[in-house]
Amino acid sequence: MQEQQLKDRTKKFALRIMKLFEALPKTTIAYTIGKQLLRSGMSVGANYRAACRGRSKADFASKLGIAVEEADECEYWLELLVDGEILPAERLEPLRKESAELTAIFVSSVKTTKLGRPQQESKEPDENRNQVESRPQSEEKN
Repeated sequence: MQEQQLKDRTKKFALRIMKLFEALPKTTIAYTIGKQLLRSGMSVGANYRAACRGRSKADFASKLGIAVEEADECEYWLELLVDGEILPAERLEPLRKESAELTAIFVSSVKTTKLGRPQQESKEPDENRNQVESRPQSEEKN
């Protein structure tokens, strides 16, 4: 997946989270969970964009690690909405799937960057590959 495609995907994810927040029941619990989900959901793309502007591979991996944490946190809040019987699982399944996929993509990218191995040697499926291969070759290894 190219850098711009992943930027677009994370932005679309944030927009979907925003719509979900607006559709939540007007209860204190739903509002509290929704605010946490909204914060972490919008932060995934922002942190990915920050990672893309990283000054080194170490900086890229560090900032992308924050995107991993935020995407994983989204999964948690979505689980709570289902387990707390606030929304049905079927309604949230597409967002849960997207959150899990984004987490997997970012985790794979962080591992690839930290290990310093070429993208072609990755054992991850093509759909989980990321931008590391498009990073400048002249970057110093950290």
